[in-house]
Amino acid sequence: MVIHLKNTIAETTAQQLGQQFQAIVSKEADYFVLVTPFALKTLPDAVLPFVQAAWPMDSDIQLASKNYKTELRKIRWGNTEIGGNTNHTVVIAGPCSIESWEQIESVAKLLKSLNISTLRAGCYKPRTSPYTFQGLGLEGLKMLAEVRRQYGLNIITEVKDSSHIEEVIEYTDIIQIGAKAMYDHSILRRCGEIRKPVLLKRGFGTTLQEFVQSAEFILSGGNSEVILCERGIRTFETKTRFTFDLCGAAWLKQYTNCPVILDPSHAMGYAYGVPDLAKASVAFGCDGLLIEVHPNPKVAKSDAAQQLDFEVFTNLMGDIRNIAVAVGREII
Repeated sequence: MVIHLKNTIAETTAQQLGQQFQAIVSKEADYFVLVTPFALKTLPDAVLPFVQAAWPMDSDIQLASKNYKTELRKIRWGNTEIGGNTNHTVVIAGPCSIESWEQIESVAKLLKSLNISTLRAGCYKPRTSPYTFQGLGLEGLKMLAEVRRQYGLNIITEVKDSSHIEEVIEYTDIIQIGAKAMYDHSILRRCGEIRKPVLLKRGFGTTLQEFVQSAEFILSGGNSEVILCERGIRTFETKTRFTFDLCGAAWLKQYTNCPVILDPSHAMGYAYGVPDLAKASVAFGCDGLLIEVHPNPKVAKSDAAQQLDFEVFTNLMGDIRNIAVAVGREII
């Protein structure tokens, strides 16, 4: 159950009620919010004088549920805004990993020429093998900060583990929690304490319930700016890297109040299929796309097979802008 206390209720009383109902307590505007386990369906009469409103829930998808907030959360970074009634589809593009200043500057120039405002690039890479490129770490973050200064781009990069989360928070505009870190509660809880947008990727072996419950850790910590990202799940199929779960994304759109971004690059795993999946995603009405772009994918140090070159990406942007107009959305 989600409970809004009256704005006359003191913090000490809110905390006492939280203990009584085994609830997480946070503050929103000028009132306190209690989120109890979903098993609580009714409140004792003695508590009702403290309560402004309450929403019983049928699962621990609570703050992210449209049963609680029917309107889509509006999320803003810099001059970019998605969700709410904006009908915006944001394109977030860049290489899998930042590899050098020359590489990331060339990508930044391309994005600026295409009126794209948000650049993605990994600095700490949670690679499957310890013998592959692990990212530039703090050096890469400093390069991204310089890209933001010189080109006015917003920056999103991934947190691999809790050892460097403070650095990522300091240097970036959006925090990305990758599929492999989706269950890291230390990251989730820390992201609940900040007031920056957080893009949470679905783990490739998780259910939709598990995915959104991870988002609940962030939301219940007091950070309302959560974006959900479908990036493909592992199935029996072996011809593609993962299976792009548009059925799952449709469920997220229908039942949650968080913007939904789609990542065709990681789902497909091969560049030849990314443009078609990106076009389908825009027609689907997603709130954003994550697309990997590299000046020379053949020599990329990570995920070389799935990154688009500049020519293919530029052509794709023209196509998806036309599709967006046809479905009543705007590419930003």
